[in-house]
Amino acid sequence: MSELTQRWAVGLVAAPLALVIVFAGGAALAGLLAIASAIAAWEFYRIARAAGHAPMSDIGCALAGLTPLAVHAQYLGLFQPRFGHFAMILLVLLGLSLWTRGANGKPLAAVATTVLGILYTGGMLSFGYALRYHDYAVGGARLGSLDIAAGGVLLSLPVLLTWATDIGAFTVGRAVRGRKLMPSVSPGKTVSGAIGGVAASVLLAWIYVRFALRPSAQLAMTSAGVVLFGVAISVAAQIGDLLESLFKREAGVKDSSQLLPGHGGVLDRLDSLFFVLPTAHLLLGWLLIPAPR
Repeated sequence: MSELTQRWAVGLVAAPLALVIVFAGGAALAGLLAIASAIAAWEFYRIARAAGHAPMSDIGCALAGLTPLAVHAQYLGLFQPRFGHFAMILLVLLGLSLWTRGANGKPLAAVATTVLGILYTGGMLSFGYALRYHDYAVGGARLGSLDIAAGGVLLSLPVLLTWATDIGAFTVGRAVRGRKLMPSVSPGKTVSGAIGGVAASVLLAWIYVRFALRPSAQLAMTSAGVVLFGVAISVAAQIGDLLESLFKREAGVKDSSQLLPGHGGVLDRLDSLFFVLPTAHLLLGWLLIPAPR
């Protein structure tokens, strides 16, 4: 199979499955985020090792995977995280560096890289669960025999805008070309592609809010809010993509792994969402308004 065929095959299976889990929510969503976080952390630490760092990968992957599950437990009322919990985790990591790294094992870099990997993967992806159960996402709508959860509709918005940004940037960048956006980090990306990604995001944001968010979740945004949200999500998505390219450039690797045929690794597919999900969670708290009746 060609690389393009592999990309389409993986996408046609993974994308619908992910959307089904997004709308299902609950333990299924928390489990998906936990698995994705653990794998992404493993790939992040793989890049870090290639760049000359020595993270504590095993405990980092475990904590990254547990983070979305802890958010799920909090939602169920089973666990209430406190600042002391995070302080103890940091103290444990610092203590472990004494025995696992020693004075010559770069303990400072080991702890710093390990903590960054946990926050960058599990911490950021956990905002997906927070969006699915956003305070404003109450109820839903009936579509035939299906109940469409408002939280699923809300979480799908930034995810779809991320895809629109990717497609818009690729299409416009290939057609127009022109000045490179950041050639030292990602030689293939152009300024025209970045603008095309933003335009595609704003357009889809307007369509989605008008024809999906309003009828299904009884939520809306002002015209200015739609434009602001579309631009912010697209910019966040492109920064997230560039940042991972920067990490790989430092380490001298092409892909975070080869787990997804034609796509590289999980980190390669989710790098934009690490920036998009927390950005969306923050902005939606400000921009969402009840849909006019």
